[in-house]
Amino acid sequence: MKFSRIFKTFTVGALLTVLFAFVQGSSSPDTRINMPYKKMGLTQEQAAAHLLGRFTFGIKPGQIKEVVDMGLDKWLQQQLEGGLPDEEVTRRLPADFYEALTMKNEDLVNRYLNAGQIIRVAAKNNLLDKDSIKSLDKPEYREQLKKLMDAQGYKAPQELQRQIVNQKIIRAAYGQNQLQEVLTDFWFNHFNVSLTKGQCQQFVLTYERDAIRPNVFGNFETILEATAKHPAMLEYLDNAQSVSMENDMARNQDKNNLVKLARQKMESMADDTSVGGKILQQTIKARKTQGLNENYAREIMELHTLGVDGGYTQTDVTTVAKALTGWSIMPMYKDGPGNKLLQAAGPGLLARRGFVVDGDFLFRADKHDETAKTILGKSFPANGGYEEGKQVLQMLSMHPSTAKFICTKLATRFVCDTPSAELVSKMADSYLKSNGNIKTVLVTMVNSREFWDTKALREKVKSPFEFAISAIRATNADVQQPFQIYNWCTRMGQRFYYYQAPTGFPDRATYWINTGSLLNRMNFGLAFATEKIPGVKINLAALNDNHEPESAEAALAIYSKILLPERNQDDNIRRLTAMVKDANLEKKITEAAAKNTVAIPDMTANMEQDDMMDARKTASTKRNYKVNERAALSKKNLPLTTLYVAGNTSTVSQVAGIIIGSPEFQRK
Repeated sequence: MKFSRIFKTFTVGALLTVLFAFVQGSSSPDTRINMPYKKMGLTQEQAAAHLLGRFTFGIKPGQIKEVVDMGLDKWLQQQLEGGLPDEEVTRRLPADFYEALTMKNEDLVNRYLNAGQIIRVAAKNNLLDKDSIKSLDKPEYREQLKKLMDAQGYKAPQELQRQIVNQKIIRAAYGQNQLQEVLTDFWFNHFNVSLTKGQCQQFVLTYERDAIRPNVFGNFETILEATAKHPAMLEYLDNAQSVSMENDMARNQDKNNLVKLARQKMESMADDTSVGGKILQQTIKARKTQGLNENYAREIMELHTLGVDGGYTQTDVTTVAKALTGWSIMPMYKDGPGNKLLQAAGPGLLARRGFVVDGDFLFRADKHDETAKTILGKSFPANGGYEEGKQVLQMLSMHPSTAKFICTKLATRFVCDTPSAELVSKMADSYLKSNGNIKTVLVTMVNSREFWDTKALREKVKSPFEFAISAIRATNADVQQPFQIYNWCTRMGQRFYYYQAPTGFPDRATYWINTGSLLNRMNFGLAFATEKIPGVKINLAALNDNHEPESAEAALAIYSKILLPERNQDDNIRRLTAMVKDANLEKKITEAAAKNTVAIPDMTANMEQDDMMDARKTASTKRNYKVNERAALSKKNLPLTTLYVAGNTSTVSQVAGIIIGSPEFQRK
């Protein structure tokens, strides 16, 4: 949808349309950085602005000059290494407030309990009986459960989710390794998992930290395997429960005995009528009826590697699922039956029986389909075991369809919504010749004429997260309550970490831009710049060397140049001047908002229900921190649907807010 159609209500004039034209360039890959921006008619400053717009979460004041002085190629090389010190991020993520960020999965599982674990704890401590599970929302049970969890040192998953959300905002806004964070966001979205699924909630933090972030510049096969073996993905797409039941009787007696031993011990532990016993009985029943699950196999081919038109069949999907049977998770909950059984078996017995333990990953040899297989025309002999699955991942990662699919997504993210076939072909060629090296593919892309074509400048539209973070960076804002930013991103349509579908958020302007979303973006710009978002501090005067503009028109010219560097300001200033001067602007926005009501997700219900399970904070600073975090979720603090404009007077902060909320600031 064109911006101009949406903003007719505001009488701000015609706006820029999205352009998609490209010119042809060399198809030969190049591992050296050789950016042809001068040949495309760009100055160093314009090229630096474009590079920063695409490879960071937003341009900071003075950053264009810094990049020009350093040299664009040196700056990009530095970003491709991803090793810059991040003292500011460390300072804003103190260990006493963000203890989970360095914890292992096993520690997270045993401290931040999921719903099933909380019920087990309550049942084990005789807090619940068979008739009380459905009454946990009653105040008396909630209070008892809170006291119990406090006493035993447990925390609710909502506290873990707060830390996950806050750290993402802080890293994006204040991190020095910007390209690494941009790619972490890109690859997390590509290999999406969601906090909406309870089984993987405890693992999302380490999924991003350990499987995604360290591998964003390496070979694609590495990040594919890292995500495939991580508990978050194994639970999210159900591969942890995908097993072959066909060959149990054909396996050797020792393996059958191991399975029988596990079932016998589980059944003996569940031989009672308590709540805990009933839960274990349900688990046993589920395990006895489990079988092949094709969810992950389908998505790894359609969404992670080959693409929907990648040339595979349903038979290939089923066979890949068989090759990945037995790929599961090490039991980590200390009071869970699986953990006790594995400890009883011991690593020696597991290894002798073909089991593989790699950190939190467990290959269950007794549940793997050992038949011979054919996938995409390639034969895999019988009894391939754990290595068979790895070979399938390697084959998928280096398939030509994968090269095209991955390079199309990268070009879509960094160049335009509809990248040219010529650019994708050059990048795919580089992908295949470099064994799927992501860094090499990015260099090929940035060395292309298509990346620097003037028609591609500011062609991409920011997602709500990118928009909010770019506002923070453009103003040097001090964000003391990151969850407030998350609250606004949700309002604008991007509740990150909670996208349910394995596709991840769509990466195209038409998904993000509509009348309601633009109203919310303008509201955010005004609320942000006028410091009406709690915990966000901005010194706009400092951006202008503490000089006071003489008029609203002067403020518009000055701050447009600061917030929108290296852009032609004339058209945008003309449109925004009409908004600044419009005496009926507030009325028009209010009327437009009334016609385009956007539902506000009620994020308070679950949070308020689970707040009683948060561990007590003993230090006063920790108590204040928690109060502020809860305040971010309070209904009374949710973003308003009307602009923060006082009468006809436009202050500097209001002018800055209009600039931030304008369509031009939405572009990157």
